[in-house]
Amino acid sequence: MHITPISYLAEYIGTFFFILAIFLSGGNPLIIGGALALVVFFIGKISGANVNPAISFAMFLKKELNATEMVSYMAAQLLGGASAFYASKMF
Repeated sequence: MHITPISYLAEYIGTFFFILAIFLSGGNPLIIGGALALVVFFIGKISGANVNPAISFAMFLKKELNATEMVSYMAAQLLGGASAFYASKMF
């Protein structure tokens, strides 16, 4: 997989929608699973659809991401999650 700046944007957007679905669903596992499936479908080929800093760290340990890519992915994911948290407070 070739990582570009679009990959980081995809991670941000994918994490945002996934975490927003978790907050707004009230923990409904069907909605959460469906949201994750949609995120993987739409951004999987762009970024790998990690949408989780722990997955990015694991990929770094497996040498599939270098340190810069891992930190950039984690930053995008954490910002996406924080944005989703604040967006969920608007509903």
